[in-house]
Amino acid sequence: MPAQDENCKCPLKSFFNKDISVARANLLFWPIVVLGIVADLWSKSAAFEWLNSLPAQHYSVINGFFQFVLVENLGAAWGVAAGRTVPLIAISAVAMVVVLGVFLFNRKPQLLSVIALGLFAAGICGNLYDRIFNDGKVRDFLDFYYGDWHFPAFNIADSMLTVAVAILILATITKK
Repeated sequence: MPAQDENCKCPLKSFFNKDISVARANLLFWPIVVLGIVADLWSKSAAFEWLNSLPAQHYSVINGFFQFVLVENLGAAWGVAAGRTVPLIAISAVAMVVVLGVFLFNRKPQLLSVIALGLFAAGICGNLYDRIFNDGKVRDFLDFYYGDWHFPAFNIADSMLTVAVAILILATITKK
């Protein structure tokens, strides 16, 4: 197999490392943040209102695999630090400042990094809103399971945070 030239143009690498202007970064970042927050808060509100109206307060979409549930998480991921509302709010606020700082002070933004930062900001804000205005509890409603095993319930904000991490990992491993 011939050795690959380090300077070859790989479409995937160039996509993951595509530089964009600061103006375009702003046109991408802020709508992702706003739409992400709206999607998260609306979906939580709609799911909880709907599920509260059901006698069983859950709805099976795919029996044995996926259902909508009512879960209020007092902790972070997987219930870590449950009941520690003030530190969790503080950590979220610091994380938001870091994300905004990285975005605002980046003079050479890259497409996928901007998307990831927008998703981070939206996810942090969605769950931070819940912590502040829902007695420290984050509303989760998506439940994937198999038999008695359940992946921890999550929400749209959690999904945005997970996708942001995946994007940053891909961007890092495909770095120029």
